[in-house]
Amino acid sequence: MNTADQYLKAVFLVQRLEDGPASTGALADRLGVSPASANEMVGKLADRGLLVHEKYKGATLTDDGEARAREALATYCILERFLANVLDVEEYRAEAGQLEAVIDETVAERLDMIIDREPDCPNCFDADRDVCSYLLEDLGVDGDAGADAEASD
Repeated sequence: MNTADQYLKAVFLVQRLEDGPASTGALADRLGVSPASANEMVGKLADRGLLVHEKYKGATLTDDGEARAREALATYCILERFLANVLDVEEYRAEAGQLEAVIDETVAERLDMIIDREPDCPNCFDADRDVCSYLLEDLGVDGDAGADAEASD
């Protein structure tokens, strides 16, 4: 997954959280980049037809942008589930975040054959908690205690 896909995934999730366009400030916060960097990439993605950016309102994914964002999120979910359920990696979220930038589609597909991913993925992703809701169930994490445990990751 490349940087553009990471941005598209972030726009997709921020749109869910804000129930509307994703502000560049929210994208910058989610991705850990400067607002200027987020704004620059949003412009590039708009030029490619993957999103529409309205100044002072935010970014909204086009159909093509949403399709790529959903694929990127599904890849991230595959990584999370593989790291947590198969390899029992304690810091699975941080590790998945690092791996998502370098994993290729073939590897993601092969990992997907190993895990028991839910058919509604990536709709199962909890944008508020930044993790797959089914994965939380698998790990026995729920409610506010789960949010606290996940926040410490």
